[in-house]
Amino acid sequence: MGEVMTVLEAEVKRYYELAKQKKDIEQEMNDLKKKFHDILDATFGIQSKGEIKLGHYKLQRQIRTSIHYDNDGTVLQLEQLNLNDFIIEKKVADTEKLESAINLGLVGEEDFKEYKKTKVTQSIVVKESFSSTT
Repeated sequence: MGEVMTVLEAEVKRYYELAKQKKDIEQEMNDLKKKFHDILDATFGIQSKGEIKLGHYKLQRQIRTSIHYDNDGTVLQLEQLNLNDFIIEKKVADTEKLESAINLGLVGEEDFKEYKKTKVTQSIVVKESFSSTT
């Protein structure tokens, strides 16, 4: 079967401490990033790339742009302009209705067994407790 693994209180405590440090570090980094953006905005302009050299370090802001169209509004506008060739019709299973039909026995679960995907997410949460139970 394999070796038996155990978790030590010291390991759980260390995880808890590291998670707290991570939170504090991320907050400090976000504060510094905001300060840097404010300075770069004042120096080079809002949403402009810029670079400041300080000793052995270079603070650099890069600007990335991505374009996204609001799907509902864009489709409506394309239909109004008779540009239906620019619209992709996509068939999507109504999984809520399918689950209901399976639960009511209207559809056999076996018919869809190979297509049903279940996502499981694991999470570790450590909280400090002051009662000592072993």
